[in-house]
Amino acid sequence: MNKIHIFAFLMLVALLASCSGNSFKIDGNIINLDGGAVKIVFQGDSGMVDETVMLDKKGRFSFEGSSAEPVIVNVMNLANQPLISVVACNGDHIKVKGDSKEPTNIKVKGNKVNEDWQLFRKEHAAFYSDPNPSRLNSAIEKYVREHKTDMLSTVLLMADYSDYSDRDKVVKMLKDLDPKARPESLTKVFPGEPLTYRKNNMPRLMSLTLWKHGGSFEEIKLTDRVVLLSLWGTPQQGRDVVTAKLRDIQEEHKGIQVIDILAESDTLQWRNSITGEDWPHYWAPGGPMEQGIQLLGVTSLPWYAVTDSTGLVVYSGPSLDDAVKKAK
Repeated sequence: MNKIHIFAFLMLVALLASCSGNSFKIDGNIINLDGGAVKIVFQGDSGMVDETVMLDKKGRFSFEGSSAEPVIVNVMNLANQPLISVVACNGDHIKVKGDSKEPTNIKVKGNKVNEDWQLFRKEHAAFYSDPNPSRLNSAIEKYVREHKTDMLSTVLLMADYSDYSDRDKVVKMLKDLDPKARPESLTKVFPGEPLTYRKNNMPRLMSLTLWKHGGSFEEIKLTDRVVLLSLWGTPQQGRDVVTAKLRDIQEEHKGIQVIDILAESDTLQWRNSITGEDWPHYWAPGGPMEQGIQLLGVTSLPWYAVTDSTGLVVYSGPSLDDAVKKAK
């Protein structure tokens, strides 16, 4: 082999290495995006990835990540509002294209799971835009029952399903799936899992800066008493029951402060939903990814958290009853 052939061979090896299965790539083209950047968030091989990627003048961007097993990668705007979620693992080349003003119409290409997911979204577009999630949840349950060997069933339960009031029901739906269709990389951060059940250290939340209902942005200090944070989205099923429990704890335990937080971007039904509730109401424009709130590990709504007088988060999870017990 002469020098030219050797050089060509080495160049080929380098090219193949750069396109190997040690990473995945997402190429995007998203127009009408304020700020000219997107945030890429996912649980990778080395932990949580939260990276800001700039767009060029035509709305194009490129991102490379690493995950040996399939993971759900969230593409969001700078206000932490989701644009599109895709499934990726090393070796994948995902392409996304669309308008940030119409996130439900953003197109995805790259692997069968993403193409099937996009088809499901398209067929159930009306359910995704319905403020009441019950129709979408029912459609997902039906799909999961009928597709037990399909990884999309796991993806839908982890990313788009929102009813975790009956945890055992969701666990059973997952266990009924073929093991190959539910890789641990997709289920290890189970939506609705209380932070107190996890092995990682509990965070400390000293303050939150949120929009106060009827006013403006306000800093809330969380270090002078026990605080119970109630995070939710509209419409909230059983809101009257939640309201009654929060009112009871506020009246019975003067040392506990109740703070109500709307953790979604849509405030249309907010005013009507909180009529007659006599505790502070705030809005987190970034939802669960709002600065500070993201430390709580919110994976479903409603969600409750309790901090002690030093700001230490002593509970964070989907159960109001458990939160009240911890606060007491």
